[in-house]
Amino acid sequence: MEAALHQNKTFDTTDFSDQKLSDNEFINCEFINCNFSKSDFSSIDFLDCTFKNCNLSLAVLKNTGLKNISFTGCKLMGLDFSASNSFLFSMNFQDCMLDYSTFIYKKLKKTYFIDCSLKEVDFSNTDLSLAVFKNCDLSNATFVDCILEKTDFRTSRNYAFDPSENKIKRTKVSHTALAGLLQKFDLEIE
Repeated sequence: MEAALHQNKTFDTTDFSDQKLSDNEFINCEFINCNFSKSDFSSIDFLDCTFKNCNLSLAVLKNTGLKNISFTGCKLMGLDFSASNSFLFSMNFQDCMLDYSTFIYKKLKKTYFIDCSLKEVDFSNTDLSLAVFKNCDLSNATFVDCILEKTDFRTSRNYAFDPSENKIKRTKVSHTALAGLLQKFDLEIE
């Protein structure tokens, strides 16, 4: 794709896989059923964009601007969000597969993860205060040195984190998840 400013456009069933999309800017665009697998988004800016039923697995996000982005029904496996631009970084996810992705050192304050698979996602050193994990699978997700204050995990499953290694003031968890929070003590909970 040639360098350009794209505003108020809809891209439907477009194959961008394995392409370098550098020097593009997308403002208020909608991507539907697009394939971005293994694409290079280095130094691209997305502002107020929506992605629906797209595949972005293994895309390169080096210095990518992701500002007020909505992902619905997307496959986002193995993405390194920690490499993206932190300025105005904000996203929400619904019915997405984010397995094996990384958010290290990102500010995800008030981010919504709804009906998502987040298996083995690395949230180390992430600010997840006021974030909502609604009906998500967090199997083997990593939470170390995170801000989890007022984060809502109540309807999610398979999450575990050490309360002594995270800021957890007023974190919302279900009583069934207490075993995952006490895992390091090797207790036998009945």
